[in-house]
Amino acid sequence: MRPRVALAAATLVLAVVAAGCAPSVRWREGEPSPAASGDTISWQDCGRDARQVNPDLTRSLFTIECGTVAVPQDWNTAKDGKAADGKTFNIALMRIRSKGIKGRLGSIVTNPGGPGGSGLGFLPYLAGEVPVLLTRFDLIGFDPRGVGKSNPVKCISDADLDASFGYEPDPVNNAAFQGVVTLARRIGDGCSAKFGQDLRLFSTEQAARDMDAIRAALGQEKLNYLGYSYGTLLGAVYARLFPGNIRAMVLDGAVDPQQSPVAGSEGQARGFERAFTNFVAWCKQNTGSCPIAPDARAAIVNAINSARTHPVRTSDGRVVTAGWVFYAVVSTLYSQDAWQYLARAIDDLRKGDPRVTLILADSYAERDKAGHYSNLFDANSAVNCADSDQYPTVEQIRVLQADWRTKYPLFGAPLAIGMLNCAVWPSKKDPYPVGPAAGSKPIVVVGTLGDPATPYESTPKLAQLLGTGTVVTWQGEGHTAYPETACIRDAIEGYFIDSKVPAKDLTCPAR
Repeated sequence: MRPRVALAAATLVLAVVAAGCAPSVRWREGEPSPAASGDTISWQDCGRDARQVNPDLTRSLFTIECGTVAVPQDWNTAKDGKAADGKTFNIALMRIRSKGIKGRLGSIVTNPGGPGGSGLGFLPYLAGEVPVLLTRFDLIGFDPRGVGKSNPVKCISDADLDASFGYEPDPVNNAAFQGVVTLARRIGDGCSAKFGQDLRLFSTEQAARDMDAIRAALGQEKLNYLGYSYGTLLGAVYARLFPGNIRAMVLDGAVDPQQSPVAGSEGQARGFERAFTNFVAWCKQNTGSCPIAPDARAAIVNAINSARTHPVRTSDGRVVTAGWVFYAVVSTLYSQDAWQYLARAIDDLRKGDPRVTLILADSYAERDKAGHYSNLFDANSAVNCADSDQYPTVEQIRVLQADWRTKYPLFGAPLAIGMLNCAVWPSKKDPYPVGPAAGSKPIVVVGTLGDPATPYESTPKLAQLLGTGTVVTWQGEGHTAYPETACIRDAIEGYFIDSKVPAKDLTCPAR
């Protein structure tokens, strides 16, 4: 699952096209500020670059600070919360606080998803969208272990990531299929050579235990948590481990912890196919905003096929293969606001101009103009592959590829191929615990009917598994719901601030 930060990136596409560059976030340390009551973190100012990302977070209205929390590298051998062997990871945090806060209720810890999404990179976007929460809470973002500034896993070369994203999304002939298997093995072997069996330390259960260390370091008796996408799995595992430590928890874009990797991948294939059908229908009804109407499906399929045989080259020699076109499509299905940019990208591409296509694909891949990548997909592989020992074999994936191509014409085969990395991953596994959050406060599980990446079907399943889950449904499009509409905002903010659990089976209309 791509992290929720893709939504913020999608809203910036038009500005990025005009400027010809993408925003970057680099954190600088300043002078330490006094710690909050009970807070053991040494906070330092880091607001300058955050305000470049979101200028509305002005110094006169907000303080933006960063700090770290040391946690055992392996919680399985820790004693009394301390690393028995002395080996620790430093978990990087950011705190955004309104200077006008009154009646402060504590902090809300957030996670944007992934796995691999940077909480520090996402928080400035989120803070600008949730002013009501900032009237009563500090917002906390963190980079989970292995991500961003928290002892990052970086073991995949830029060249291999270029090859992976640019590779044929549905390698039909055996030579092409074996080529992608070879690439997956090279990536796995490279990560294993660098990190060895320590790769299992980046599992979701380890990260969930880090979250409780963050709660304690913040001086909070109970955790308030807002998790998106993969962040819902992280929250569900936390709730299974520490149900009595929860004050309020919102899981938006639910992942079903019980599903196998095959079921999860097929669910995503179904979800993206459904979202793509909704995009095609929107195009037909909004021809003024969709230059590839009336048959957007055919236009996109033709664009991918054309890239297979006659790929467009950029002025600097970059080849826009079928893979890059495919990921431009994937990127825009995360947000309905980006649909018009997909239509423009495909229209431009068939005229020989690939710039918007590459901006969309690169925003998904977190690839900068110089061809360098963040560690999003390094961490994504490390976490996903550590989390399950149920990945299919290479031979089984080959069968699923053909089967899903029939069921889900555009997305089925690529989602099957996507399991190859973990199928050949050499490191040991560390599956997370699955079960109810026995004794926890009510947990709100939010699902979006048109969500491609975390299809709605997982929402009631997660709520039922938790035992204390209550479902909120948004009848909208795109990945995750809060804070898209007033109905969703009122439900979530009333729950966090007043502990008011949303009405049973609350359904919020689309925009």
